[in-house]
Amino acid sequence: MERPELLVPAGNLEKLRTAILYGADAAYVGVEGLSLRAKQAEFSIADLEQGIREAHQQKVKVYAALNIFAQNQDLNLVKEKVGVLSEIGIDGVILSDPGILRIVRKTKPELPVHLSTQANTTNSEAVRFWYEQGVKRIVLARELNLEQISDIAAEVPQVELEAFIHGAMCMAYSGRCFLSAYLTNRSSNRGECVHPCRWEYKVVERSRLDEALILEEDERYTYLFSSKDLQMIQYLPQVLAAGISSLKIEGRMKSVYYVAVVTRTYRWALEAALKNPETYQCLPEWLAELDKVSNRGYTTGFYLGEQRINEVNLDWSYQQTYGLVGTVLQYLPQEHKILVGLRNQLIAGDEIELLLPDDTITLDSRQMTDEKGSSLAEGHNSYQVYFPVEREVPVGAVVRKRVSDLGLKKR
Repeated sequence: MERPELLVPAGNLEKLRTAILYGADAAYVGVEGLSLRAKQAEFSIADLEQGIREAHQQKVKVYAALNIFAQNQDLNLVKEKVGVLSEIGIDGVILSDPGILRIVRKTKPELPVHLSTQANTTNSEAVRFWYEQGVKRIVLARELNLEQISDIAAEVPQVELEAFIHGAMCMAYSGRCFLSAYLTNRSSNRGECVHPCRWEYKVVERSRLDEALILEEDERYTYLFSSKDLQMIQYLPQVLAAGISSLKIEGRMKSVYYVAVVTRTYRWALEAALKNPETYQCLPEWLAELDKVSNRGYTTGFYLGEQRINEVNLDWSYQQTYGLVGTVLQYLPQEHKILVGLRNQLIAGDEIELLLPDDTITLDSRQMTDEKGSSLAEGHNSYQVYFPVEREVPVGAVVRKRVSDLGLKKR
């Protein structure tokens, strides 16, 4: 079986470094003004150049998203950024707009092009068409099942196929949603989505405006437009057998903690699936790990064909059992301790863990000290604190804690 790529989201330079540390083969990033994420999940060119340099040192590729539906006023920026991206060594660009594709092919024809899922490619003839336009890789529409993907891969083997295997799902067709633009004048197709699909709605009958008609699913209220999150870790051998060469994780807007946990979990699972796909078993601890990041419950989406309705969509809440405490700033080998930059409150006695690429180490929060070695009963955001650790720890490693609110959290 050909080794697939594990493709991880990176919303900024720190997240890119986290993806590299925890086992990504490649990362995808947003370019200022041209990607389908808010500005806080886009790279400056200076940060991107630095990130590419660090990634390439670890043999990790970096792809840049230029996947807005461009308007005329965007075209000069596209031309400018394409030239710069080529100069700083980007490994490929992700796009969906034929106009942007034309600019790339005309100005930098050597630049590898990946077609975004928003182009909603659903058949082999469409794949052939885009290949003839110079597209190297197709990010297939999310609405396909594994059997359909397998047929496309067999018919057009010269084209790389990429598909999402984990993360948030949009209820709109291949992510082409106008709800945000309609309600708030902020278009999701131009990177400004305010996620109105996650809001709570009620249905009323015209003559009874004060009486909400409740939609129920399994005796629970449902958020009509909001999907559960995708999770395919249980079915990695089937995904690989379908001919998908790049396994994509969603989440450029997600936290460093999310990137660390999801990347290393899928790296562990992928190595197991590649080693022996016939005997592959999804370990309970991998599923437990994915439950420790913020999620709305999980679904296999369209991949397995017809689903029972309660497996597919319509979940109303986020759930999370662990959260980010901080990241490792330094390891002091002579003193056998780590320096951690806190991002959230930490109280002595909290249950905390250090996440390494290959292991999880329980730390004793009661051993938290300041730079003078004095014990601390409490730490807050921006504090720098120390913990004893016997083994070497890489800079950027994540420390998490069990959160006090274990219940469901409405968005």
